[in-house]
Amino acid sequence: MSMNKKCFLCLLLALYSFSVFAQQKQEKVRFIFATDVHLTVQNSRDRFNGFKQSLSKMKESKADFVIFGGDLFDVSGIPYKVSKHQADSMHCAFKQTVDDTEMRYYVTIGNHDRYYDKDKGYVEGDEMFKEYFKESYYTFEEKGVRFFVLNSVQDGKDGFYVGEKQLEWLKTELSNIPASTPIVVSTHVPVYSLYYPVVDGKYVFVDVIMNYKELLKVFENHNLKLVLQGHQHIYEEIFVQNVRYITAGAVSAAWWKGPFHGTEQGFLIVEADKSGDFTWEYVDFGWIAKE
Repeated sequence: MSMNKKCFLCLLLALYSFSVFAQQKQEKVRFIFATDVHLTVQNSRDRFNGFKQSLSKMKESKADFVIFGGDLFDVSGIPYKVSKHQADSMHCAFKQTVDDTEMRYYVTIGNHDRYYDKDKGYVEGDEMFKEYFKESYYTFEEKGVRFFVLNSVQDGKDGFYVGEKQLEWLKTELSNIPASTPIVVSTHVPVYSLYYPVVDGKYVFVDVIMNYKELLKVFENHNLKLVLQGHQHIYEEIFVQNVRYITAGAVSAAWWKGPFHGTEQGFLIVEADKSGDFTWEYVDFGWIAKE
């Protein structure tokens, strides 16, 4: 073989290797998990501007999309008693503010995002949420990674649950994907958390998904890799049975009053690929609490 032919073949091989490398690099999905924004009608502590600042920082990250982890606004629970008009305006304001960034995003329902008014047909708490965001639990796939966004604030007598209908839906969806597909779950209420031992110095079975064993059993024989959690406003990582559970702080930290038990106002940036490799970083977006 002549030298020219050898050089040509080497060049083709180099170009092919570069193409494969570039393709593999493109297959990595980069996304943001941002939870507990807690916008209010009163806009105390200038939280709308704080939220806008966080969105600007998110956009700088060049992420493919954002998953919001719940408690977007405060329309439910003590001391939040808002009218239908106020609840509607909060949904509208949040959606418009994020839409204006032109970022692609998904939303998870939190306990403070539920609106109840039985006389007007708001009996499950997620009806108004679905008017704006279509569903309160759903699934999507991005670059070989499967995402499940759950409604973990379905009420039981003693806490928060993932309801039976949702569990059956989850089983059906999982049956339609290969067992090797890496799975990421977004849930507002944690599956596991050490919030109370850390903050209050005691172990209690509250503020977690009460039927977590049933939920995790559904994922048996599937490649659950990462569970992203909100609700607690602290940053924590728990790694157990080959699954990582990350409670991703809060955009609002101590409800826009500054850091909460050492966790600054922030959000999580995650990178993943279809082989199941994950990296992540908690980002402080620089908000200074207003007096």
